Amino acid sequence: MDQIANLNWVEGIGWLASLITIASYSVSTMLPLRVLAITSSLCFATYASILHLWPLLAMELILLPINLYRFWQVLSLRNKVNSAAGGGQSDFSVIKTYGKLLRFDAGSVVFKRGDKVDQLYYLAKGRIGIEDFGIDLAPGDVFGEIAFFADAATRTATARCIEDTEVYGINEKQFMRLQFEDPSFGLAIMRTITRRLMADVSSASGVN
Repeated sequence: MDQIANLNWVEGIGWLASLITIASYSVSTMLPLRVLAITSSLCFATYASILHLWPLLAMELILLPINLYRFWQVLSLRNKVNSAAGGGQSDFSVIKTYGKLLRFDAGSVVFKRGDKVDQLYYLAKGRIGIEDFGIDLAPGDVFGEIAFFADAATRTATARCIEDTEVYGINEKQFMRLQFEDPSFGLAIMRTITRRLMADVSSASGVN
């Protein structure tokens, strides 16, 4: 009787792990997906260990650290893109993790007016001037962000390096991945666009 009870208990863990795995396919954002995946791996690992299902146990022991790492990435992304409690500017340095590093000498052009829109950029080092709008960018700024929110397929201004510069570029696919992993990333980009548009309007109307 005790043996049967123990088997039922172990089987219950297996069913629970299966249900959690199924539930993970129903969520639409990465954070709950990773939580469910981690919980499922723990349950499956326990189930496999008790029943000596070594292939299943090996697979879950591989998946568990992967999901823990991805969970940490999502939390890190969320912390970086959320505005500081005091209303500070969002931190977009997470783009460095996904983007390609590009180096430019002073005077070089990152993109010029009329170029095809293909990437959003994060300025890691140096300074960049957005000609036609008279904007100077410092490390920590993003630029070219309008690329993924406008119907126009060409740049509306020229971005020229004021000094030796390092930028990270992400394409639309990478941008969508970041937004999927944490929608607040896309929201932070939209806030940046809105803030700059409002500054342009104020400047044009002479409002301080």
